[in-house]
Amino acid sequence: MIIEDDEALGRAAATCIERWGNTVHRLPRPDDATLRRQLRRPVDGIAVVSRDDIVALRYALLAEHLEPGVRLVVTIFDRTVADEVERTLPNCTVLGMTDAIMPSLLAGCLAPRYAMLKADGGDLVSVRRDGKSTLVEHLPGRALTSEADSHRRSSPRSWFRSLGTSARALVASLTALLVAFSVDIALGLLVLHEHWTDATWNAARALTTIGSSHAAEHGPGWYKIVSALSMLAVLVLAAVFTASVVDRFTGHRMTSILGARSIPRRGHVIVVGLGQVGLRLAARLKDLGVKVVAVERNPQAACLPLARALNIPVILGRGGDRFLLERLSVRRARGLAAVGSDGLENMAVAVAARAVAADQRIILRAGGDEVTTDSQSLFRIGAVCDFPRIVGASVAASVLGSEPSGVFVVEGRTCALFPGDRVVDLATWDQYEGGGPDMDTRRPRRGEVAPIS
Repeated sequence: MIIEDDEALGRAAATCIERWGNTVHRLPRPDDATLRRQLRRPVDGIAVVSRDDIVALRYALLAEHLEPGVRLVVTIFDRTVADEVERTLPNCTVLGMTDAIMPSLLAGCLAPRYAMLKADGGDLVSVRRDGKSTLVEHLPGRALTSEADSHRRSSPRSWFRSLGTSARALVASLTALLVAFSVDIALGLLVLHEHWTDATWNAARALTTIGSSHAAEHGPGWYKIVSALSMLAVLVLAAVFTASVVDRFTGHRMTSILGARSIPRRGHVIVVGLGQVGLRLAARLKDLGVKVVAVERNPQAACLPLARALNIPVILGRGGDRFLLERLSVRRARGLAAVGSDGLENMAVAVAARAVAADQRIILRAGGDEVTTDSQSLFRIGAVCDFPRIVGASVAASVLGSEPSGVFVVEGRTCALFPGDRVVDLATWDQYEGGGPDMDTRRPRRGEVAPIS
């Protein structure tokens, strides 16, 4: 039985379960009476599929109350809630939809030759494409982050372009003040013939608008004109600098000029959409040593405080904005991942990024619908990560008693990695009849797997 409030996810899970020779009943948003009536008949397992953690938790508790001890599979994003549900309900398996899709997203961001990358302690378990077959490899945790960067070194100009308006004003005014300070010292030494200590002292007095050198009263006329213009310019620059400093300290900033939350300018991954998927993708990339910057259009997004705590630089804006993508140095980036919850918005971001950087690696979270397929054929958008297909197959395998290490799509086939480095084509799970000398030749029953051909 599948309790759902997301038709695409429920349909994907039901399709897999039926393909593997089982009967499934789908209940879209059932009320208590409907669920109680349906559970009067015996069921082998219940899957609760929802993008809302509160809805999923309510249905899970209600199902456990009506059918104690039944096998439960629940999709929950929040790990704290998931851990508590698993502790309270021993018969419940909590499947994080973000965890299910993360191996495919990581592979798309770091190395397209891999179909999936999954963390295993300090290492990575990977499934590499090898023609029509696959090969499981175990890699060091940062093996893919140490690959040579083909992009040229970033310049101070690109660093300045990556800054926001307030940061640019701060850097520009500070630079201009330092230039004015240096010029004033040089004029004091060369024109007024002051000792370098006196020239520095008088330049500092002029910079802080306290006063100028007494020797300037006997200087040439052109020097007095230059000094007057310099003091007026310093007055304006000091005001701009002070306002910028106050704004940096009092404003809610998600990036910094320098340091851990500064915007990277080459060899980085741009993550557009800072929901649960985007936040965990950015955090995982950062853990692997990959520079990352996130883009979020909603200034009230729930994940923004978490991103700030994790020192993930975040730009507030629209990911499909050409000027924003250029500011983020999309041409020098390692890849761009559009992973928002709106598939059409993700496609718009991908098309805009393709227009700015034609050869850039783009990873698109989508629903695998006809719109995505048609757009992919027209625009060559990038690698499409089919969210319902991957999550649905994970839910189906879990509710039937098997827990794959990862589910991924390769060459149009939905496959799964099981313990023992066994890769299985899930489309043949109910029809496999042959194999090597160490494999059963009988038809797999529920909960068994067959290796990919």
